Amino acid sequence: MTASNAQNLDVSAEDRLRADFYNFLGLLLAAPPDQMLLSQVTGLTGDETDLGRAIKAMSRVAKVTKPAAAEREFNALFIGLGRGELLPYASFYLTGFLNEKPLAQLRNDMAVRQITRAQNVFEPEDNIASLMEMMAGMIVGRFGAPASLEDQKAFWNKHIGPWAAHFYSDLEAAENSVFYASVGTAGRVFMEIEREAFRMTAG
Repeated sequence: MTASNAQNLDVSAEDRLRADFYNFLGLLLAAPPDQMLLSQVTGLTGDETDLGRAIKAMSRVAKVTKPAAAEREFNALFIGLGRGELLPYASFYLTGFLNEKPLAQLRNDMAVRQITRAQNVFEPEDNIASLMEMMAGMIVGRFGAPASLEDQKAFWNKHIGPWAAHFYSDLEAAENSVFYASVGTAGRVFMEIEREAFRMTAG
């Protein structure tokens, strides 16, 4: 789904940047990056903040990463023979099992917000890539009007905050992580920034 232009006008430049980074993480975690995406990562620059340094590190690693290597890494991390090194699902991180209560709760909240799973996606909705995409869509109004900060906070605290930083830390340290170790660092730092920003939000 796409938001109307009128709705998009209500989104601040800062929120648009937040949404862009959520989308970027979702894209990298949904499928192995092709050469075009690796080239885009290579072109990223950052400042001397923690996130800026993480982005610069990701750019350096992307520059020496070939698509075939990135695909092997992605498969080893997330697919594997039977299962990958990591299981990037809220249900698994929060309960130790797949398709548990966190997934049911997410589906209820998706229905309330009129968020539907794409027909060509068969992964459970509580995977990290989908949640990053959902947050981006809520921020810019892809599922209707842009979500208020309070609504963003409620969704994040319920479905992302309890486990995403832990997942990104695991991704940093995973045996098969090379390019994705840098993605893990950037994701973990971004989750810390979001947590602190939401903590400072009243309510």
